[in-house]
Amino acid sequence: MTQSSAATTSHKILNTLAQAIISARWVIIAVFTAIIAVAIFYLPQFKIDASADTLLVKDNKLYIRTQLANEVFSPEEFILLAYAPEQHALFSDKTFNDINKLSSQIRKLERVEAVTSILTVPLVDNADALTGGTDVSSLTWQQQRYSPQVMKELIAGHPIFTDLLINREETATAIQIVFRPNPELRALEKQITDIQAKLLEGELTEQQQAELAQLKAQADPIRQSLSEQRQKEIAEIEKIAATVSDRADTYLGGSYVVGQHLIDIIKSDLQMFGSAIALVIAIMLAVLYRSVKWVVFPILACAVSVLITMGLFGMLDMRTTVISANFIALQLILTLAVMIHLIGSYREISRDEPGLSQRERIKATLIDKLSPCFYATLTTSVGFGSLIFSGLQPVVDFGWMMLVSMLVTMSVSLLLFPALLCFVSKSAETNEFTGLQRVLERLRQWALHAPKRVSSVILLAFAVTAFGLPKLDVENSFIDYFDTDTQVHQELAFIDKQFGGSTPLDIILDIPEHVQNEQLVLSADMVNQLQLVQQAVEAFEATGSVTSLANFTALAKQLNDGMPLTEYELTSIYHLLDKQVVEQLVGAYFSAEEEQLRIAVRIQDTTKDLDRETFVKQLRQDLSTVGVDEQSYSLTNLFILYQDILSRLFDSQIKTLGIVYVVLGLVLLAIFRSVKVALIALVPNILTTLGILGIIGWLGIPLDIMTITIAAIAMGIAVDDTIHFLHAWLEGAEKSNSDEPAEAASQRAFGHTGLAIFYTTSIIAIGFSLFGFSNFLPSVYFGLLTATAMMMALVTDTTLLPALLALFVTKRKAQA
Repeated sequence: MTQSSAATTSHKILNTLAQAIISARWVIIAVFTAIIAVAIFYLPQFKIDASADTLLVKDNKLYIRTQLANEVFSPEEFILLAYAPEQHALFSDKTFNDINKLSSQIRKLERVEAVTSILTVPLVDNADALTGGTDVSSLTWQQQRYSPQVMKELIAGHPIFTDLLINREETATAIQIVFRPNPELRALEKQITDIQAKLLEGELTEQQQAELAQLKAQADPIRQSLSEQRQKEIAEIEKIAATVSDRADTYLGGSYVVGQHLIDIIKSDLQMFGSAIALVIAIMLAVLYRSVKWVVFPILACAVSVLITMGLFGMLDMRTTVISANFIALQLILTLAVMIHLIGSYREISRDEPGLSQRERIKATLIDKLSPCFYATLTTSVGFGSLIFSGLQPVVDFGWMMLVSMLVTMSVSLLLFPALLCFVSKSAETNEFTGLQRVLERLRQWALHAPKRVSSVILLAFAVTAFGLPKLDVENSFIDYFDTDTQVHQELAFIDKQFGGSTPLDIILDIPEHVQNEQLVLSADMVNQLQLVQQAVEAFEATGSVTSLANFTALAKQLNDGMPLTEYELTSIYHLLDKQVVEQLVGAYFSAEEEQLRIAVRIQDTTKDLDRETFVKQLRQDLSTVGVDEQSYSLTNLFILYQDILSRLFDSQIKTLGIVYVVLGLVLLAIFRSVKVALIALVPNILTTLGILGIIGWLGIPLDIMTITIAAIAMGIAVDDTIHFLHAWLEGAEKSNSDEPAEAASQRAFGHTGLAIFYTTSIIAIGFSLFGFSNFLPSVYFGLLTATAMMMALVTDTTLLPALLALFVTKRKAQA
């Protein structure tokens, strides 16, 4: 088939499709009305999930080991409410009265199981109190009403309560609020963990996978209800804390407090920035087109696209996570990009051929834009689809969500929009801004008449940004996700610095057989090993609170005038104490059944230049140095899980971009059926992705689960403009009857297509820039960097791309 006959066949197909869309307008509107109704029905089921497992690789073995350790030691779910007096001393009756009052009010909350403070814990001042038959549980401030001076003597430097109930500087104290677990959820989670544990040995059977899915489905509504309850609890506790705000600063912290703040911020950003972007879009459309209909139609298309997508996510139970929270902004902008190209073509056709009827104008628009819009949506889907292969679960989920979003966007833009437009009377269209046209004309002349110079300048500029690539870093912390001026950052930072750190790290030690003794709870060898390990952990600058049975022995030694008690005395004391007191003193750090010990460490996220990977490597080396075999311990909990995510980011980025480049190249080859054209189309997009990564490196912005996706997203969106520009260029060259097809090609590409590219990029950049006002720093970086990437793509598509086409495609064709 010749090129001419292929073009004729393609035109016939497009003509048939355009006519079919116009003829079926009533059916299309009816179908979309039904879809919208279903979407509205499922909209309440749309959920936001900021739980720990949304940040992990599927079937993450480290997460499974953490869950198994939690089963053994059952660490309590708690949060800390810190109290820092402003005008009075920490150890004073005023402080004690405030703590007592706050504790009393907090105990009234439904799910609160225990409220622990310096007023409720047993304070022992000598070993005789432990060995002489004293009721240790009565040695509390509540029972004894110790004076402030006595309380200071008993609490200062306490081996267990320092960093938990009082800071080292003795300027603040804290209330530990322990919550009652949901027995049904705990039972389900145990069954889930028991099945997942089999993954440590091999793959699950189909029956086990089905059972696991069923258990997760049972647990999910309980978790959702618990999340809502936690939100209310935090609000209630903050309200209670506010009652002492005139005389003390209060700070709330804890592992699930961070998760709840993330959910709140995600919800806020979805509402605030989704609305703000919609408003900016409306204003810019009104300025650019000066027509009510060209404001109403794009906004309507964007709203319908988002509504249908959210309804689908609710129906399919596809949940928004930290990383996918910005899908609404992305879909608004992607839908708008397609709409602007359609509107641009319609307006040009209307001005050039005013005699055409409304349906003829729409048909001509569809014939002109169906192919490039479909191809652009396809290549954008490739960009987002590549995220599925990243290996990071939240990124994978985001990839699937954006594929669904693109399908909806394409359907609304290419079916519903032209169907609705059929019912609008035709009218004269305003002219485009001459100032923008002059700018584009100068770019056209420069690229056409000095292509080598243009290519050299652009390539040199991007080469400079490439020097930032080696500076890319993946280090980050949860606290750094929040702006320093926000209350949540200040609270988390205070707890982190003053109360022993934010991120938990557990060291689970297997008790060697040679140190086991059935008659002793604490053998001498066991204590020695614990002390060596604990000293190794405490040597790190980033180490905050460290708690294990060694703290119990340290307390016993302190009470015995600095002399250690024998292992038999320690065992006797352990058995003499009330079970609740034992839990208050030593916590869940020893399992006789599993023959394991737990060292609970909290890492201070605010430590300057904290390098998690180096920390973990050095910790393993130090444990080996003190004689702990690598096979006899495991590192678990949030610190290790987060480090695992960070360690995968570089590999994920390289893998994702590699897949994008290869697959996108193949798609472009299939679209344009020319290796040369496909490679030329890839160049500006590759430069944009590498350029934005280079800028990230230069600015020292750490890669995390949000910024890691920017390159793929930038390429997915930017390739839209490349497709439209390239399609217009090649079509102009094909239709040219002159000896200089490059002139006709460039004029068509820089015509309404060039204007549409300029409009879409401007709106996208301004829209994404609004995220700069978010209090969630990953969203700030995501918005500003994506806006920057869009501007970079505009530059390459209007300079380098036409220069390369003039050098290697159109001119050579003319010479042949």
